[in-house]
Amino acid sequence: MAQKSAAPKKQKSFEQTLWDTADKLRGSVESSEYKHVVLSLIFLKFVSDKFEERKKELIAEGKEAYLDMVDFYTMKNVFYLPEQSRWSTIQKHAKQDDIAVKIDTALHTVEKNNKALRGALPDNYFSRLGIDVSKLAALIDSINNIDTVERRDDTGEEEDIVGRVYEYFLGKFAATEGKGGGEFYTPKCVVNLIAEMIEPYKGKIYDPCCGSGGMFVQSVRFVESHQGNKKDVSIYGQELTATTYKLAKMNLAIRGIAGNLGDVPADTFFKDQHEDLKADFIMANPPFNLKKWRAADELTSDPRWAGYEVPPTGNANYGWILHMISKLSQNGVAGFVLANGSMSTNTSAEGAIRRKIIENDLVDCMIALPGQLFYTTQIPVCLWFLTKNKKAQVVEGHTDSNHRDRKSETLFIDARNMGTMVDRTHKELTADDIAEIARTYHAWRGESKDGGYEDKPGFCKAVTLAEIRNNDYVLTPGRYVGAAEIEDDGIPFEEKMADLTQALYRQMEESEKLDEVIRKNLKVLGYGRVTND
Repeated sequence: MAQKSAAPKKQKSFEQTLWDTADKLRGSVESSEYKHVVLSLIFLKFVSDKFEERKKELIAEGKEAYLDMVDFYTMKNVFYLPEQSRWSTIQKHAKQDDIAVKIDTALHTVEKNNKALRGALPDNYFSRLGIDVSKLAALIDSINNIDTVERRDDTGEEEDIVGRVYEYFLGKFAATEGKGGGEFYTPKCVVNLIAEMIEPYKGKIYDPCCGSGGMFVQSVRFVESHQGNKKDVSIYGQELTATTYKLAKMNLAIRGIAGNLGDVPADTFFKDQHEDLKADFIMANPPFNLKKWRAADELTSDPRWAGYEVPPTGNANYGWILHMISKLSQNGVAGFVLANGSMSTNTSAEGAIRRKIIENDLVDCMIALPGQLFYTTQIPVCLWFLTKNKKAQVVEGHTDSNHRDRKSETLFIDARNMGTMVDRTHKELTADDIAEIARTYHAWRGESKDGGYEDKPGFCKAVTLAEIRNNDYVLTPGRYVGAAEIEDDGIPFEEKMADLTQALYRQMEESEKLDEVIRKNLKVLGYGRVTND
């Protein structure tokens, strides 16, 4: 008899192997600190490889005299690196006791010599953490294995190797940090869905709480996947946390994306660094239910709330919504994540604000997402899609994406039953899930490339403004889409009822037997039933 061969082991991805190595070397350093160590070294390896590649080009062109001229690197979107900032220097001294100081010096020098990186890199981070030299040297050796020079995959597309690694590590650090991870990372599937929904082909893209910049990266990826030019979009963002602000600047720099994230990390409500901006697309994942975001006497006359009541101090959700509405251009579209409570709350002024937003015909689509998508919370969240213009529109360069007139209409999608568990506690929307949701929205919006739209019980429904009024301005999709139709299995009711009844009787008999066994066991243990005479 032939011996059954063992099932082949699933091969680890390049990113996972690198992560496993880096995680083993973490030692006692907190994950929230260690991510800056790892990601900074990945960044340094990437910019060094690009520098060396450009340097070889100049030599091949007979331009040795220009090897140390900054302009000959920046003209090709390459950062110029002095000797002490190059990866070869770091690698050469990796096992020396002062390697942490040398890394800090390298990062400082890169930032000093390249205006686009001002405020992007950690300052004296490695020296301060006091990481074991042998562990740091091993980490450098591990990162040295990353081939950051772009190559083509099987489809002929250029592979963004370092971008893949950076994105993978951000996700793993977010999972490791749990709740704190949500401050800098939005799950990739959620970001993908927002980008596919709003279709940012061309124009200004804004994120008022940009975290590590994932929304921007996916926007550019969307443009490139539709044969567009990333120069057709311009990036604007802002981030409060200084370390996260640095992550975002590195994330964009690694991919050659130019962006204006403000001069400094700052609070969007109190120091808006893009006051005059009118964005064509807004993508955001604001902090969930942020409390005490302003004092009672602060921002009460802010122009961003013009025409609405002042958002309450106890929850910033509607402050974020009104801030984003104020930033939309006349044809602008916003897609953002909020906690489910935002769809129905009547606390303080929130109900009145939502009512006015609905009456102003700004709500284009509402999506209820499944739970367990986020590292920050297990509760389900929702996506809001707002637009300043529901009239028929022509989308330049994409005639099959033109919009129909949909004034006084809103689409509701209930996606709570979608998604696949990827581990014991987390779920992801699949590519098919994302495609189905986006296709439904685009078909409803009138885009010919996505066919015709029709309501689907339990999943989607197009609703009039009058119907939303009749439901007290509640925007929860489940209230409108109804229940999914149950397919008729062809078995007569009488036959089904007879089978179910017999099954119930069998279970009741089994229950009686189990009760008797439990009674006997309790009696043996000395806990028999006591009767009162």
